[in-house]
Amino acid sequence: MNEPANLVPGRREAAVEVHRPTPLAPVPSAPVVPLQAGSVPAVTSVVLPDGRVVIGYAVEPAKPEPVAAKPPVSRTAVNIALGGIGFGAVCGGLFLLTAFITALTALITQLVVLAAVIFGGWVAVQVLSASGHGGGTTVNIRKAVIKRSHFHG
Repeated sequence: MNEPANLVPGRREAAVEVHRPTPLAPVPSAPVVPLQAGSVPAVTSVVLPDGRVVIGYAVEPAKPEPVAAKPPVSRTAVNIALGGIGFGAVCGGLFLLTAFITALTALITQLVVLAAVIFGGWVAVQVLSASGHGGGTTVNIRKAVIKRSHFHG
C-alpha cells in the first residue's frame, strides 16, 4: 500500500492514507482504601541485567497451614494387629487340624469298641465252650454237706 509506484511497472500511484491514533480519555482512578500502617509491604527494586530497574512490592508467597502431627502408633497396637492378621491367616489350617483330631478320636473310639466286642466274644466262647467238653476238672457240689458254716466235700 505504501510502496513507491516506480517499483512495480504498470501500476498507478495511489494516495497514501495516514492514520493517527485517537487518544483515550483519562480513566478516573480507583477510590483509595485506607490501609493499616503495618499491612503495606515494603517497596523493592530489582536491577535487570540490561540495566533497567523494576520497582514493585515484595509479595511473600502464601504459606500453607501446618499439618497436624499424627500421633505415633504404639508398638503394642501394631503387634496386636499383626497377631490378628496372622491368626486369621492360619484359621484354615487350625480348622483342618481340629477336623483331623476329631477324626482321629472317632477312629480310636471305634477301635476300642471293636476290641471290646472281640474280647467279649472270645470270653463268651471260652465260658460257654468250657461246660461242653470234659477236658478240665469238674467239681460236683450237689453231694456236699454244709454243717455249721463248714464245707465238707
